[in-house]
Amino acid sequence: MSQTALDDDELFGEAANEMRSDVESSLEEAWNALPEADDVWETDADNVLGVLNGLKTALDAGDAEAHLRDAKKWFTMGQRADAFDDADDLEAEIAAVEEAIGDIAAASDQVGDLTSTIPALRGTLESAGPDDEDDGDD
Repeated sequence: MSQTALDDDELFGEAANEMRSDVESSLEEAWNALPEADDVWETDADNVLGVLNGLKTALDAGDAEAHLRDAKKWFTMGQRADAFDDADDLEAEIAAVEEAIGDIAAASDQVGDLTSTIPALRGTLESAGPDDEDDGDD
């Protein structure tokens, strides 16, 4: 094997390691950008609407989607270049981050629906029932 081929193989191996490191780093940043479990569990609101508004704010994936995109970009590049000896762990972690982001987005949508529904429901319930001014003496 020529020196050039050896150098190319070494360079390719080095690039593959850097690519894997970039994917792992982006995945770590994606996990770190997700909300903390306590942020979506604990509240100090005084009413349901306050709880829902706080939860809606907490259910923000932040920059996790951008970091996931970077991870997927470098992962796809590495896979197509056949640069990874074993990429099953990266693929599984990408899927896990995608699932977490999807769950957060779905929960955020549901909370958003409730946030707009609960005040109207309260108004309906407040105005429902017999009229207080009507004493029934007709």
